[in-house]
Amino acid sequence: MSTTQNAPLTPRPSVIQLAIKEKAALYAAYIPMFKDGGIFIPSAREHRLGDDVYVLITLPDDPQRYPVAGKVAWITPARASGNRTQGVGVRFPNDEKSQQLKIKIEQILGTALGSDRPTQTI
Repeated sequence: MSTTQNAPLTPRPSVIQLAIKEKAALYAAYIPMFKDGGIFIPSAREHRLGDDVYVLITLPDDPQRYPVAGKVAWITPARASGNRTQGVGVRFPNDEKSQQLKIKIEQILGTALGSDRPTQTI
């Protein structure tokens, strides 16, 4: 007989692969307003704020995949105003790998970061 019958079930985090092929797509997906950085992921899947999400991110012109164990901190529902894409914003954790990824993304985006072009979030 198992002694773990009454243990609460912890849902496994979603695993999402996100390949961003162009700088413009990275600009639209990156969320600089999150202190540690974040990324918008188009998704029709149901998520709740605070859900754990494991993302493998590929950046433009970079074959490396960057793993991020983040949390859902933004939700764009289906049929959102302004023709926004349904999906979630994942906040990067406050760790060394995520900090390096944030710096790399911001280097790729360069001066585009301060522009007023619309993004997937704000």
